Amino acid sequence: MKISIIGSGYVGTTIAACLADIGHDVINVEIDEDIVESINAGTAPIHEPGLQERIAEHAGSRLRATTDYDAVCETDVTFLCLPTPQADDGSLDLAIMEAAAESLGAALAVKSDDHLVVVKSTVLPGTTEEVVAPTVTEAAGTEAADRLSFAMNPEFLRMSTAVTDFLEPDKVVFGTTDDSAAATLRELYAPILEREGTDHVETDIREAELIKYANNAFLASKISLVNELGNIAKEYGADAYEVLEAVGLDDRISERFMRSGLGWGGSCFPKDINALRAGAREQGYEPELLDAVVAVNDRQPRRLVDALAEHVPLEGARIAVLGLSFKPNTDDIRKSRSLDVIDHLRAAGAGVVAYDPVAMDNVRERYPDLEYADTAESALEGADGAVLATDWDGFVDLSFEGMARRVVVDGRRIDVDTSGLEVYDGLTW
Repeated sequence: MKISIIGSGYVGTTIAACLADIGHDVINVEIDEDIVESINAGTAPIHEPGLQERIAEHAGSRLRATTDYDAVCETDVTFLCLPTPQADDGSLDLAIMEAAAESLGAALAVKSDDHLVVVKSTVLPGTTEEVVAPTVTEAAGTEAADRLSFAMNPEFLRMSTAVTDFLEPDKVVFGTTDDSAAATLRELYAPILEREGTDHVETDIREAELIKYANNAFLASKISLVNELGNIAKEYGADAYEVLEAVGLDDRISERFMRSGLGWGGSCFPKDINALRAGAREQGYEPELLDAVVAVNDRQPRRLVDALAEHVPLEGARIAVLGLSFKPNTDDIRKSRSLDVIDHLRAAGAGVVAYDPVAMDNVRERYPDLEYADTAESALEGADGAVLATDWDGFVDLSFEGMARRVVVDGRRIDVDTSGLEVYDGLTW
């Protein structure tokens, strides 16, 4: 099948490479010329395990990129994979989506065949039918309108495992209003739907839009509840991990997302939970539980710094912060809890030296005056204290011998050797 994808960000680039990998011909439409050149040269524009190999393999054959919207006329299906930035009140800014939808419609005005437009971006219920579809249809013109159909296909990609998440998903969700659109999506996803262990859900469009938000709201709530329980366990001197490991054995709960610590961050959970809270208030409902979920999460970095301050006077201290990305195996620092830790440390008068295997260039843009180390060990050299903020595998074998004071607060329960430490304090256990 011939597919076009508008937007070559994290989601668009990943699904383009994966759809090419399962045999489709894919065109990425992207306004950033540097990204277009990168994809056409076989180079992934983002850091994501498994992505580089697939782009290198398929670029120039089943995968190409362009800045020209007219390329969509060569395809049968267009996915909209566009950013929906968060406004100050948590609501979504749909300006980029609307502009792309208008450009898409204008390009499709000259196409004589049927065309399916699929929204992949995370948007609130009603957006596909009330914003995207009318915008595309109006720009395409009345003659083209009868040939257009629309669907919602939410993504459930996690950074650092996005390629596997797409090719081996727990579920695939189609939101459609007509049988032909559903049939097209079933054909497109056939190699994935045939995989054992993948559930397939077909709903109307609004349900599909809300499924993504409900999914992330549940997971974020679970993490914040786990952190609340972890904080309580710490007050009692109990090991939260032992407690929650036992709780996770209940098949109604499961062991996933049961690790207490610094909390959730990244690009999806914060934006999606805030958008859902703002959307609920627009509908006249006060989302008190989701407000509490966010409040618990936002307190965790402060709790870590307070734990460190119990053992090290922070004014003038040299503190190593190890791990800057919001999770391991990605360079994404959006809403990273590590950055909140840095802000709290600096506000307390501490000097921070930071290290991350892949995310330091991104952090330099936000903190150009911060001290950065080439290795974790060099960050620890002469430090009065250390914070483990991201659970990179390489941190397991750390040596703390070079520290001035061997005081470590672990926000992710990394299995380090604590035998030579003066103080080892877990955030919530």
